[in-house]
Amino acid sequence: MEPDLPDLANRDDVHRLVSEFYHRAFADPLIGPLFTEVAHMDLDHHMPIMCDFWETVLFRANLYHRNALALHTNLHKQSPLDERHFDRWLAIWVANVDEHFAGEKAELAKLQATRIAGSIHRRVQGRSGSDFETISARPA
Repeated sequence: MEPDLPDLANRDDVHRLVSEFYHRAFADPLIGPLFTEVAHMDLDHHMPIMCDFWETVLFRANLYHRNALALHTNLHKQSPLDERHFDRWLAIWVANVDEHFAGEKAELAKLQATRIAGSIHRRVQGRSGSDFETISARPA
């Protein structure tokens, strides 16, 4: 029987989650080069920003005030992002959450990551960010 895992509760937990995610993502053969060779991400600079983002998503901390879509759109212009990239990002994120945390906030972290990945993927493809883009209004 596996030991009970804690839920995400504070910024230290978010930092642990985000840090481990980037460790795995940077090492990944598909998405790692996007971070290291295309975006040339400075992880020391990026970590507080991503912790602000996830702390805002999970705890409504109101710390993140940047435009995540613009950053991904610029990356997409340099190296086209397709469904494989978003699927891999999400798989690494979900596995990482499941390995370290369990509970309401952990589930929210996975749900929101799924929504974010889908929305950004649709938007960089020039489509609506809405998950409901295929629903159309009935003619009047």
